[in-house]
Amino acid sequence: MRGWHGVGLVTGWQAVASLSFYAIFAATAFLRADFGLSRTLVGVTITVTMLGYTLLLFVMGAAVDGYGERPVMVGGLLALGLGAAGVAVAPSYAVLLLVLLVLGGAYATAMPATNRAVLAVAPPGRRNLTMSIKQVGVTVGSGLGALLVTWTAATRFGWRAGFVTVAAVALVVAVAFGHWYRGDGGSGSMGLPDVRGLLSRPDYRLLVAAGFFYGAAIFTTTAYVVLYLTESVGAAAGVAGSVLALVQLTGSGGRIGGGALVDRLPLGDARASAFVLVGQSTLGVACIVTVTAVDTELAAAVGFAALGLFVFGVPATYYACMTALVPSDRVGEATAGGQLTINAGGLLAPPAFGYLVDTAGYTAGWFALAGGVGVAALLTGWLTVLTRA
Repeated sequence: MRGWHGVGLVTGWQAVASLSFYAIFAATAFLRADFGLSRTLVGVTITVTMLGYTLLLFVMGAAVDGYGERPVMVGGLLALGLGAAGVAVAPSYAVLLLVLLVLGGAYATAMPATNRAVLAVAPPGRRNLTMSIKQVGVTVGSGLGALLVTWTAATRFGWRAGFVTVAAVALVVAVAFGHWYRGDGGSGSMGLPDVRGLLSRPDYRLLVAAGFFYGAAIFTTTAYVVLYLTESVGAAAGVAGSVLALVQLTGSGGRIGGGALVDRLPLGDARASAFVLVGQSTLGVACIVTVTAVDTELAAAVGFAALGLFVFGVPATYYACMTALVPSDRVGEATAGGQLTINAGGLLAPPAFGYLVDTAGYTAGWFALAGGVGVAALLTGWLTVLTRA
């Protein structure tokens, strides 16, 4: 199913997978209340989710390259639905952490599989734009998760009902995707990823290093926006959830805009992507610093919308750059490696941010995230030099 219909199908899968995974990020305020958690332990829930995601990345990347993306994507979405159902019925914090480990592991199918799938169906000459459209599935799914969880929390059914809905949607879409999508087959066997070969490339090393700081900013912002707005701005949970959805919406615009810009720059795909990453990173630093000054719901919505446009717009450009650097038969393992460092940021930064907030306040936490994105801007600036040839 090559062409825009195929791109739409892959993007739809990505949206539902991200809905299943990111719904827990919108539930942080409710987890804190239901289980009596500190802000640091709220960060630990995100770290455990990210740990499951990270542990299986290379396995899933190898599975995609070996057996093709279709079976991995169908099985992954079914497992995500199972994880969402587990969150809905978790009776204790310890059980919740075990369920989140499974949920995160299931989401490890997403990046290696969809990156390979979207390149397989992309219309000629629209490679970077289709990658950006596919990445919009992440922000759309996350935004829908924010709305679903925070809005159901205001009903008599409570926030857990949102996860029951997520589980049902994941099941239906997994079956539909398995019926309609065929995709490309793999090599027929799983091999060990050539991590040493990838890391021997200076350009790849720079990009994956930058990924750590992007992951820290994106996952921490996603995890703490609702809590920050309810505690520091005094916003209602529904309003805070809507702001998180707005962040994802503007992030979608940033992803599409970034991909379209890369396709139009008179440079090679890798270097054009690197230049756009520098711009997104630099503007992202300014936006993160700005949100420390918000004190009303309207100002928060505007500040976080701008943050979403640039910081949350990064992943599409990041993966467009990465897939341009490596041969097509290594996309699965290369993007698994790139996602690994993004996830490392998501593993370490949320509890560190929570600790900073508990001990020094939210401003210290946001400034630390801004400093990290500034480092990413320097790394991608160096990448523009290495990709001149």
